[in-house]
Amino acid sequence: MQPEANPSFLPQLCQRFQQLVWSCLDSDLTKTAVFHAERYFAMDQRNHDARHLYAMALFREGQTHSALCLVNVASDVQCTGCLEIKAKCCTALGRHRQAREALQEVLKRKDYTPEGSLSTRSANPFPDEAALRCRSGSMALKGNLPEQATLNFRQALSLNPYLWEAFEGLCAAGCIGDIDEVFPPRPEPVKRFPTEEHQTKPLETTTNAVPFTPDVGHPGNLFQGHPAPQAQRIGINRELVSTGDPFAVDNLYHRPRQKLAGPIASQIPQQPVRPLSSADETGPLPKRLRSTTRRLEVTKQTKGTKVQTNDPSKKARARPALIFANIFSSSGRRSQPVTTARTAPSAGKNNAPPPANNLATRRSTRLLSTTTTKQSHVTKYDKNSNITRDRRRQISQPLRNHTAESDLDEEAAMQVGLVPSTSPPPVAPSPIPELSPSPSTWNLAQEQEAQDDYDNEMAEYYLYDLIKRFARATRALAMYDCQKCLQELEQLPHVHQKSPWVLTMVGRAHYEKLDYTAAERAFKAVRRFEPYRLWDMEIYSTLLWHLQQNVELSFLAQELLNINPRSPQAWIAVGNLFSLQKERSQALTCFRRAAQLDPSCAYAYTLSGHESIDEDLDKAITFFQSALRVDPQHYNAWYGLGTCYLRMSKIRLAEYHYRKAVEIHPNNAVLWGCVGMAVERRGDKDNALKLFNKAVRLSPENALVRYRRAKILVSMKHFEPAIKDLEYLRSTSPEESNVIFQLAKVYRQLGDEVKSAQMLAVARDISPKSLNKMKKLLATMREEGDDENMEEG
Repeated sequence: MQPEANPSFLPQLCQRFQQLVWSCLDSDLTKTAVFHAERYFAMDQRNHDARHLYAMALFREGQTHSALCLVNVASDVQCTGCLEIKAKCCTALGRHRQAREALQEVLKRKDYTPEGSLSTRSANPFPDEAALRCRSGSMALKGNLPEQATLNFRQALSLNPYLWEAFEGLCAAGCIGDIDEVFPPRPEPVKRFPTEEHQTKPLETTTNAVPFTPDVGHPGNLFQGHPAPQAQRIGINRELVSTGDPFAVDNLYHRPRQKLAGPIASQIPQQPVRPLSSADETGPLPKRLRSTTRRLEVTKQTKGTKVQTNDPSKKARARPALIFANIFSSSGRRSQPVTTARTAPSAGKNNAPPPANNLATRRSTRLLSTTTTKQSHVTKYDKNSNITRDRRRQISQPLRNHTAESDLDEEAAMQVGLVPSTSPPPVAPSPIPELSPSPSTWNLAQEQEAQDDYDNEMAEYYLYDLIKRFARATRALAMYDCQKCLQELEQLPHVHQKSPWVLTMVGRAHYEKLDYTAAERAFKAVRRFEPYRLWDMEIYSTLLWHLQQNVELSFLAQELLNINPRSPQAWIAVGNLFSLQKERSQALTCFRRAAQLDPSCAYAYTLSGHESIDEDLDKAITFFQSALRVDPQHYNAWYGLGTCYLRMSKIRLAEYHYRKAVEIHPNNAVLWGCVGMAVERRGDKDNALKLFNKAVRLSPENALVRYRRAKILVSMKHFEPAIKDLEYLRSTSPEESNVIFQLAKVYRQLGDEVKSAQMLAVARDISPKSLNKMKKLLATMREEGDDENMEEG
């Protein structure tokens, strides 16, 4: 079931239609542009952008009068875009005064702005591959190269399934596969909703990284409740993602591992608490020794000199910490190569970790013992140590992390007097939310983004499904499965069922079904919606010829000539009018004129052949062959050739051409009747009767096939079924003298002279010309009736 274009994705669908129409116009695929523009306009006829695109596509296709009719609306609803297109159409038609008035009206409007469909856009300077392959296939088809045309059309549709001309070319070439092969099925879009993956996005860790849980609630954490700047957090996260170890910041810069706290720590998913092992406590020995040695050298230099505020040794002492802070202020720019600091413990080493509370107790004991032993030394350098302590607190604060490695570094620094013996008073901890998955990141912007993506996908799905439905109906019509075509058209959205394109397909389907009354209603609706339409009007004129509607056909021919006197449809309509009036020479002249205007019009050659069949069979055969050279799938030309050969008593050739026509149009009852007639002429009446029965099953209302079946039943002495068919024909066609004459013959064969005389009297009143034949029938004996002698020509 196709979704309707609801307001949620209607803007996206309109934008998609605009892109399709303009891309087709840029690639000179004007008929495809008209198809998509009509779909767009059928959805909302009050949309001026749709109206302008439809009119522009018709104008580029050469249907100037239809384009002008679209934009030539009432002045109160006419916009500047309508006036601009009207000026173009009037200029092309030579109506320069009307074009000038339209342009002056545009200039009078001070609030003139280009319409959306006419505004600046990005045009492709050269067609893409799909458009080129489609055009190449069209040229191959006109050059009578169906294999190359089919290959190009299929490749074009695989690259761009919206090229309607490529699919129509496949139908014209007669190489249509399954629709699901040309248009593979697509699943219906599903809207994206927030899931656990969107709600909690923890930092990825590698399997080689040692799990680490920061002690957020430790009172020695100086940065509790003090969020780090956003730039620092971004820089840290980038470096975490680049290393694979989300907590190995010290690995990037060869610094001791520090403790993450505050908002950064709250975003890290909680890991199982693992007590630190001996390897974690000692850490990489070379790195700690370099750090300790450097601090010892700085301490020796400061012992021999008096520290001042601008002392160079003081700046040198603070330089490592400053460099470390600058690294994070530059959003993760590295100053040292990345190395892996943490190494796995050796196999023979005992890795059983002591409890975490024991480690904290041991650290407190160590700090207390250091305080009693080093009190005098700190007092001696009390001023300098306070300055150093404050500076170290400020610089190393963003990355302070109480691990075993930093504890050992502090112990070594206290031994040389660089850190005061007393611990700073703990900062009052602010309430920290317990570590849990971060709150949902599915905010309003992401919801809008998901809705936009869903609307775009739904618009694409709607368009693709609509094209696929039209393709099914067009394929059925090309294979002359008219009933299936009508069923597919009924399943289209209602806004498209009233469009001229769909109504024309309905009229052609009923015409091929030989349902001329329904076909006439459909074509009249087409003329009402699009009075200046030229496409398929040659079929409508032939339909009026079959219905013997002289007045309507004359009016249609005059209108088509006024619209475009150089269109082949207009001259075919004029030729059908002359043919209906029994002026065959003038009709033949009109059909030839249509073929001159469009040498690819196979229908003009076919009608010329039918018009010549009663006078010159060889000439008619030439016309039919010319039609087949233009279009090998034109079944009417195959039928005409079969009729010519049947009149020349070339029964085998006639049957061959009739069967070729049946292969193209297997649902035409008249063609099956022609095959049966050829089979009957070569003496196989049983098979001929089967063919006539099949023709009647295909079209029970068709009078011609019933009449032919009744005649073969009479010749086979099957009088009762023959009387049923003839009585049915008499009730549906009471003015047909041949039917009444055959009834008189059957009743005479059955010995019912009274009914036979009554039927002859009725036939004489209807057709006085058959009087001699009636006298001959009355003079013959009951057993001497000859079907060939009594058949009316």
